[in-house]
Amino acid sequence: MSGGRPVARLVAPVIFRVWLLVGLMALISVIGVVLSTRSVDYLSDELQPAAAANQDVLQDLTDMEAAVGAYARSGEASSIDDYRQALARLPAHATRVQRFAQGDLELELLVAHQEQAAQAWLDRYAQPRIEAPGGPGTFEEKRFRVGQQRFTSFRSAHQETSEAFDRRVRQANTDAGFRLKGTIIAILVLAVAAWFVVARARRRLLMELSEPLLDLEGVVQRMARNEPDVHAATSGPKEVRAVAAALNTFNEAQGRARAVEGRIQNELRSLDTARDDFVSNVSHELRTPLTTISGYLEMVAEEFEDALTPRHERMLEATRRNVQRLKTLIDDLLTLSRAEARDTDMEQVELGGLVRDAVTDVRITGARRGIRIEVSAPDEPLAVLCDRAMLHRAFLNVLSNSVKFSRDGGTIEVRVTRTLRSVEVSMTDHGIGIPAAELDRLGTRFFRATNAVTNEIAGTGLGLRIVQTIIDKHAGDVVIESEEGKGTTVVLRLRLQGDEPADAD
Repeated sequence: MSGGRPVARLVAPVIFRVWLLVGLMALISVIGVVLSTRSVDYLSDELQPAAAANQDVLQDLTDMEAAVGAYARSGEASSIDDYRQALARLPAHATRVQRFAQGDLELELLVAHQEQAAQAWLDRYAQPRIEAPGGPGTFEEKRFRVGQQRFTSFRSAHQETSEAFDRRVRQANTDAGFRLKGTIIAILVLAVAAWFVVARARRRLLMELSEPLLDLEGVVQRMARNEPDVHAATSGPKEVRAVAAALNTFNEAQGRARAVEGRIQNELRSLDTARDDFVSNVSHELRTPLTTISGYLEMVAEEFEDALTPRHERMLEATRRNVQRLKTLIDDLLTLSRAEARDTDMEQVELGGLVRDAVTDVRITGARRGIRIEVSAPDEPLAVLCDRAMLHRAFLNVLSNSVKFSRDGGTIEVRVTRTLRSVEVSMTDHGIGIPAAELDRLGTRFFRATNAVTNEIAGTGLGLRIVQTIIDKHAGDVVIESEEGKGTTVVLRLRLQGDEPADAD
């Protein structure tokens, strides 16, 4: 069946004009992006590092001047070491400034003047003063005035150089902004022209394509409602007839779509496995250097025992604490990754014994702070289907939090109670509690309550997330009730073994 002109003849002129405008927009965009990128790259990769290096030159000279002054007053060898370290850093910073200044006559002259002033201070004051005896009684007024004059000359030269760098930074920012604004304005102008071209052709295209396309729309809606015997009429322009034929094969395409969906699910499972492998590998690669660092810290502590100053002792202890914190974070990340894994090794476990095991694991930690843990559980066995290791970790995480956030000499009540189809394990402490405004955020990765952070209580913010993930894997519920300053109650609810509803035949 024939009818009307091909759609190509209708839309070709419009498409040509639109593509022409789009091409111009793309060309202008590319040119603008390239120019802006060059400006930004020049600013961030060349100008700003050179300006920073110039500031480093000032810092190096300032450090050397402070070291020379300290040596002159005290005569200590450590001041000579500080001077030589700063002197060793100076050439690299100065070289970077020189390289950038090449080809810029003004900047070359300013940098050269700065280097001459710095070298004059080094040659006529700093180096001779370092080589001369230091300490009380070695002060020479004349030499000191010469040093001050030379260093003041260097500061003046550096100030001029810094101002030149600042002018270039401002100019580079201005150029980048101008190019970006020009690109945006040009694109907007072309976009308006494209809209005008499309608007003119809109009416003509709608007149010759509207009716057959509306018919196709009705067919699609009927197919979406799964109506039987839906058939699209092959009428209208050639392209519309092709669309109608494609709709008639829609049911076949659904089968192919389901196959694609299956492949996508397999790929998602592969991605989950890759993610778990990635977490495991990264954790292993982090754990190895942390173990080495921890070993070296112990070696330092043993080798310099009774020889470290209180300040160094605090630094060593802070390093140990943060290494342990990183180890704990790695362990929690691995545990969370395993908990989120699809496969779980289920077995029938007596819940009361599992709770008592977890209490035993944390009882010693609580005893160090005078915290008592009271356990109440029925005598009858309460069997649940669970992954023993993961569920034990969930109980351990909650109990550890109860101990951690309890006050010294406090009490923690652990109660196991049976309901009609489930068993509840509640753990209550009388510690610092959780602010009411933050209860909704509990279980978010890396979230920690503000009062825990304020009181400097260690933690990774993953413990409760791990608990929720594990309990979700066991088709259970986690309920948290807390009042700031009075304590927190965490209830873990699990289904009893044998109480699951039977599957329908």
